[in-house]
Amino acid sequence: MLLDLSVLKDNPGGSIPFAVDLDLHEMTFGGCRPVTEPVRASGEVRNTAGVYVLSGSIRTTLHGSCDRCARPVDKPVEFPLHAVMAEALSNDDGEEDPWLFLMEDGCADLDDIVTTTFVLSMDSKFLCKEDCKGLCCRCGKDLNDGPCDCQPEADPRLAVLKQLLKK
Repeated sequence: MLLDLSVLKDNPGGSIPFAVDLDLHEMTFGGCRPVTEPVRASGEVRNTAGVYVLSGSIRTTLHGSCDRCARPVDKPVEFPLHAVMAEALSNDDGEEDPWLFLMEDGCADLDDIVTTTFVLSMDSKFLCKEDCKGLCCRCGKDLNDGPCDCQPEADPRLAVLKQLLKK
């Protein structure tokens, strides 16, 4: 969706509200596709002394399985949405700012801005809760339900001391 910002050009301090729904169900994160519902972004674009600043939020519910314990997870998420839009770059130093977006013909591409912000805001791990304990590496028990019955392995460097205890 293109947002026409030409009405803000001669209106310093002015703003335009926006709301957009994106279908990102084809997007893959960590081998799965957790985005099955529309991604809703809303906010406003403000002309601040000739600089167009976009602010708002992105909301959706992610669906998948926890990366630690494999439980099914339905997780509502909300990410802040902040971006700066320019008609042209003033310097060409080779470094790209992921939060700076170029406008074309006085319009901002909201799909590109929202998709970029959504991808950069996603966590690298999809967890059921922040303190998920995961599964026991020996027996596979879900450690969130309590400790397992596995005995800790003895340090092989201390095996000599264990033989002394037997005598």
